Amino acid sequence: MSERVAASGAVHWVGAGLSTGSGLADLCAHTGRVRLWHRTTERAAQALDRLGLTGRVEPRAYTLDALTAELAPGDVVVSMLPAPEHAPLLAACVAERAHFACSSYVSDAVLEQAPAAAEAGLVVLTEAGLDPGIDHLFAHSLVARAGTAVGAGVPASYRLTSYCGGVPAVPNDFRYRFSWAPLGVLNALRSPARYVEDGVEVEVARPWEATRGHVVDGNGALDGNDGTAAETFEVYPNRDSLPFIEQYELPGAWRPEAFVRGTLRLDGWLRAWDPVFEELKDGDDARIAALARDLAAAHPTTDADRDRVVLAVSLDVDADNGVAWSGSCLLDLTGDARESAMARCVSRTLALGVRHILDGSLPPGLSRAAETAARSEQWLRELGDEGLEFTVRVDG
Repeated sequence: MSERVAASGAVHWVGAGLSTGSGLADLCAHTGRVRLWHRTTERAAQALDRLGLTGRVEPRAYTLDALTAELAPGDVVVSMLPAPEHAPLLAACVAERAHFACSSYVSDAVLEQAPAAAEAGLVVLTEAGLDPGIDHLFAHSLVARAGTAVGAGVPASYRLTSYCGGVPAVPNDFRYRFSWAPLGVLNALRSPARYVEDGVEVEVARPWEATRGHVVDGNGALDGNDGTAAETFEVYPNRDSLPFIEQYELPGAWRPEAFVRGTLRLDGWLRAWDPVFEELKDGDDARIAALARDLAAAHPTTDADRDRVVLAVSLDVDADNGVAWSGSCLLDLTGDARESAMARCVSRTLALGVRHILDGSLPPGLSRAAETAARSEQWLRELGDEGLEFTVRVDG
């Protein structure tokens, strides 16, 4: 691995969609060289005006060639583009010796380029948003706390669940508010899910068919925070949960009784979406794309709407020697007139990661959010100090 390329201090934020929020302003407070790349210079300027950043960030019209022409060694490129566009951006970063950051899951195309980036001394920061992102921080924190209390080498069984969702702050008949592209929401539902239940690996082709009720209880949090009252949601598994057992550094002596990462929805979502599921069962790509357009038209998001983000991660460990431990982390935020809760969570977490690229504390190569328990605790402290409120409960 080559020596880490020193950060130049210049940040290129690419894309100004629904998840771009106050994190962009946060970066302006830590470096004076920030550029926002959007479809046109005018659209970028409009986004900056909406965010109150006119004059503090330079607007740019995005094309990959135009961005590449302005890259210098040590610059940081932040991609808020759809996941399929990350790989070409990363390739440009490697060629120009620039660091790369995004909030999306690691794709195979990005993973393939990570060794070359590491060899060049570049940081590739991924999964540094809300989900994935803050959920990783919560899980690392809980696993480390449980390991200290129970003993990482003590045989035990455990249940780890991690559910996250963006929902309407005021429930509607549809039981949902689109906080990202409807087509992306539908395609996620078409992807199979793999997880552990009752000690057995389970795979479902239609994740919504594994939907169940899930009670989130925010009371009794540490540090004097009263939390929130218990509330019932609907949850279902998504993607492949199993690789995260290793990523979260769960001890090899512990056996998973349950391990699932999934999506959280308002109670009643399953019934409200039944007509959508019927279309998903038999529709081809063209029909699903048309359905996404129909849903966007039927359920538009207005400036008066407020979203709510709920992220609930819990871990329960029962050791063979009789020791029991349980802990949970809960983030429950509502958006306001300035920005949505989703934009706040995603952009501020990503901006924090970029700041750690700028200060040289992230190592070259691929990082998924904070990656380790110690670094996760640091990020959680920093997010908390900056006003991103969450609660932690520990029993045992």
